[in-house]
Amino acid sequence: MTITLSQILHSFFEDHLKLQKGLQPTSIRSYRDTVRLFLCHVAQDQRRRITQIRLQDLTFEQTQRFLQHLEVDRHNHVQTRNQRLCALRTFFDYVAYRVPEMLPTGQQVALIPAKRVHPAETQFMERQELTALFRSLPKQGRHVLRDRTLLSFLYNTGARVQEVVELRRSHLDLGASPRVQLHGKGDK
Repeated sequence: MTITLSQILHSFFEDHLKLQKGLQPTSIRSYRDTVRLFLCHVAQDQRRRITQIRLQDLTFEQTQRFLQHLEVDRHNHVQTRNQRLCALRTFFDYVAYRVPEMLPTGQQVALIPAKRVHPAETQFMERQELTALFRSLPKQGRHVLRDRTLLSFLYNTGARVQEVVELRRSHLDLGASPRVQLHGKGDK
């Protein structure tokens, strides 16, 4: 029995990523977006409907053209290109595991190097800038206390905005020694 592309895709997302690796839904969506973009690119490149793509159409050369497309046509940053490459490596590794005839392609994709990117310069506010920010906040209005509290909380904890957005009452301990339990990326 020949394994189809649709069978591979279904088992990759439903079995491999969700059950075996236990990835978070946001991570699975990221993989899904990469694979969707890749399949759309392959379909357009081969002038076929996406429903006509076969497993054998997913080649090393297609992968290279897709990565080039991300940078040149879509103007994606190198970090985005590298993230998509990582997702494709995982996908092709899984394909090679399920369909041994695809092993050479999986090996070639695994050897595509990630491009180097210099980390963004970390910027922070100087004490006088922070003082000026707090002085510039409105002194009256219905959101004054909320805004000051939120900015003070962000400054004092070093929390990311997303971590604050996801806070729940159960994460706060307002006892004698107040504490907050922050959940970072990937619930770390």
